[in-house]
Amino acid sequence: MDPAPESLPDDVVALKAALVAERARGQEVAAKLAAARAKASEDMALIAAQKLQIAKLQRQIYGQRSERSARLIDQLALEFEELSATATEDELAAEQAAAKTTPVRAFTRRRAERDTFPDHLPRERVVIDPPTACACCGGNRLRKLGEDVTQTLETTPRRWKVIETVREKFSCRDCEAISQAPAPFHAIPRAWAGPSLLAMIVFEKFGQHQPLNRQAERYALEGAPIALSTMADAVGAVSTALDPLRRLVEAHVMAAERLHGDDTTVPVLAKGKTDIGRLWIYVRDDEPFGGAGPPAAIFHYSRDRRGEHPQAHLRGYAGILQADAYDGYNKLYRADRKPSPIREAACWAHARRKFFVLADIEENARRKAGGKTEIPLSPIAIEMVRRIDALFAIERSINGRSPEQRLTVRRAESGPLVDDLMTYMREQAAKLSRGHDLVKAIQYMLNRGPAFTLFLEDGRVCMSNNAAERGLRGVALGRKSWLFCGSDRGGRRAADMYSLIVTAKMNGVDPQAWLADVLSRIAGHPAHRLDELLPWNWRPQAISALAA
Repeated sequence: MDPAPESLPDDVVALKAALVAERARGQEVAAKLAAARAKASEDMALIAAQKLQIAKLQRQIYGQRSERSARLIDQLALEFEELSATATEDELAAEQAAAKTTPVRAFTRRRAERDTFPDHLPRERVVIDPPTACACCGGNRLRKLGEDVTQTLETTPRRWKVIETVREKFSCRDCEAISQAPAPFHAIPRAWAGPSLLAMIVFEKFGQHQPLNRQAERYALEGAPIALSTMADAVGAVSTALDPLRRLVEAHVMAAERLHGDDTTVPVLAKGKTDIGRLWIYVRDDEPFGGAGPPAAIFHYSRDRRGEHPQAHLRGYAGILQADAYDGYNKLYRADRKPSPIREAACWAHARRKFFVLADIEENARRKAGGKTEIPLSPIAIEMVRRIDALFAIERSINGRSPEQRLTVRRAESGPLVDDLMTYMREQAAKLSRGHDLVKAIQYMLNRGPAFTLFLEDGRVCMSNNAAERGLRGVALGRKSWLFCGSDRGGRRAADMYSLIVTAKMNGVDPQAWLADVLSRIAGHPAHRLDELLPWNWRPQAISALAA
């Protein structure tokens, strides 16, 4: 219960002391809550591990009765993978919260003892330069006492090795103080894997759509067995380490003058069933209108498709949104929206598809060759596709020019074509029945006339939303491989990693090489210079050293 104002001291010093004490109590409560959350996540991961082990043992005992049992094991493996990665994230959060307060003890997960690395793997001995003078008294009479060796599993393409980082210890003959080089920074806590291996695991999972259990099987065949839980720990730790970069990417995307927005379905594993979640994407692509801002994409995950999600994603955005007609965006376009209404720009490519279905001559030729029933083609739909294609031909000729130049050409060439097209659609809609598919496609455009014609008023607007659809292409391909997300936390983690990987691809950067270099540097990189590691600013460490 908050104290009454009259019970508070009048002395400023006493008030400051009370404020400091209250803040300390708040930090202690936050640390305890983070530790409890980490413990709960650890317990969930342990339960999932036991379920997976039981399913594997039952399959060994009773044999391969059906394909369903194999799919069940895959589902349990994915669930365990997501929960283990989540537990690692919560553990790191608890450690960070405990570091801010003295009374609360840091939470550490109980992990199974990791097997030693196989002896047949080659060793690369990296010896850190020892100290030349005593850190205590400055004397140079040092003698070697021993050394600490940290073994880190690392990989080059199709070649595995264990890097042994040696820090030799020396004692001073004058004062007997022990001196040793400081331990190097590691990409993740406990440093069991090098940055290149971490980058490969993460990129294979989110960039190449290979679940961790399939990766583990392949690595074991190559002579480097890695436990599934160990790999899941790495995914959670990498996601936490790269979160500051993801936030910088999001800030860059939301500072755009114009955004592309879209969403797609993503199955999510639930109790006894599979729910349908959503991945939302917002793309900044200034290249079509000659903008200087580098391209980038940010992903968000939600369990459903309610309009409150895009409204929350774009809460502080005020600009142009290129998107398909979705009612959830409508509140963003209202005139009384704060900080200001978002201007809606419709997608002509999306509208064109509705007519193209009724005008696909090539599809009819394929159906005829295959002996299938042909689709009745509509002359009106064919004419609509021809007219829209003429507009896109003009757009291709002005791609990359400044907004002013684009607007001049559009008003001179595209404007008359759009006016004729709108008149043509009204005339044809009046001749057809209301339930006709063509009328539905025509009304879709006529009802959103201002959104479809905004490109004639603003040179920054594109005619299509293809930039967002290209960004979601990897998700659509990945669904066939990983089948579903293991949990809501897994969906959010996937959205974060997609944001970084897709942004790297949009800037012509190899995502795996970028991840490996960033993970090798981010732990010791100054926080105020994190923007140097963003894909559009990134230069590999070797090139940066040569330039320096």
